[in-house]
Amino acid sequence: MTKICGIYAATLSVLNSDLSLNIEKTIDHAEKLIDQGCHGTAIFGSTGQSQLIPISEKIDLLNQLSKSKYKDNHLIGTGLNSLGETINFMKIASSLNFDKFLIMPPAYYKYGDKEVIEFYSRIINAIPKCKIILYNFEKLCGYKFSLECVKELVKKFPKEIVGVKDSSYNLFENLKLDNFSIFPGSELKLLKGLELGCSGIITATCNVTAEMSRKVYDDFHLGNKQSLNKKLCDVRSAFDKYNLISGLHSYCSQENEIYKNILPPLSLLNKSDEKDLTNTLKNLNFSKKSSLAA
Repeated sequence: MTKICGIYAATLSVLNSDLSLNIEKTIDHAEKLIDQGCHGTAIFGSTGQSQLIPISEKIDLLNQLSKSKYKDNHLIGTGLNSLGETINFMKIASSLNFDKFLIMPPAYYKYGDKEVIEFYSRIINAIPKCKIILYNFEKLCGYKFSLECVKELVKKFPKEIVGVKDSSYNLFENLKLDNFSIFPGSELKLLKGLELGCSGIITATCNVTAEMSRKVYDDFHLGNKQSLNKKLCDVRSAFDKYNLISGLHSYCSQENEIYKNILPPLSLLNKSDEKDLTNTLKNLNFSKKSSLAA
């Protein structure tokens, strides 16, 4: 089994003015990120507003994405609380020959490791030919994976549980498993993670930092001196002051107004915050069009 490695953007979903999913432009956005340096993207992650998008629109996108030349470069997020809907969505994705999934445990309810193992066990028993990257983000779902839980899941399903996106940052420094992918959820952790043996990153801000993130990744593996890591971290820190979805949509809308469309209860940055973010990025000599500038 080939280990999943590299720079992955938790890609944005592009919406029409009536807030329906613009399938063509969402796919185009994701594929441009790959052209800019990402090894792949996570479609329908939290950054893609997955929990707010109707399942019917997600299915329509999968049907179109299955025809993409970059089809194998995408991780499919489920973004669903319902076990049954998660399984049904994955069955449809599997019928279109997608097999790599990013799955977070359900939000809202309180539970522990035992229940999480049961949740993933039922998914894998229903969809045995899948590769699952666990999504560890306590801030969003209320549960934080323990080292013991991940190890138990990998022991039980070594071919199906293949990695973790660690946005709670309690795993990437201490979890050591053979042939298992570990992706911190921020550019701030990219270089340190690589030094610790991590596989890369899966992050929201790779929607705008794809080139820089890829260069930091490549320079590490080539043994080159790091020339962009500080700037990369500074750009991430600039976005971290705000809700990432709001900040990214506001920033991208300066180039294309379609990014102003965002699903309630999410919203764009207020004008003051947008101005502050823009000025901070300008002071860093950063723009999407010239992210590799010194």
